[in-house]
Amino acid sequence: MANKPQIPLPSEDLDWIQLRQDLGPVVEIETTKERLVRKIKENPLVPIGCLATTAALTAGLYNFRTGNRKMSQFMMRTRIAAQGFTVLALIVGVVMTYGEKK
Repeated sequence: MANKPQIPLPSEDLDWIQLRQDLGPVVEIETTKERLVRKIKENPLVPIGCLATTAALTAGLYNFRTGNRKMSQFMMRTRIAAQGFTVLALIVGVVMTYGEKK
């Protein structure tokens, strides 16, 4: 197999290497678990809303299966309210975060 001639690269193409060396090594700041804990501390209403939604859905499905139609219907409506609360908590969290960055 013949050796291919190497084409020299312009120095602009290698500027990122020098930039990397100037900045130093890249170190990950936080693990996934640490990030999850930080996000929950920043906006604790979102996980609460998620748990409320899950609890209402579970109770509603259980009551539907056992034949308690009135309670099942009530729990499905409660689930929708909990979902609305969760979405509202997300929006408030985003607005608060955006306000802090400005």
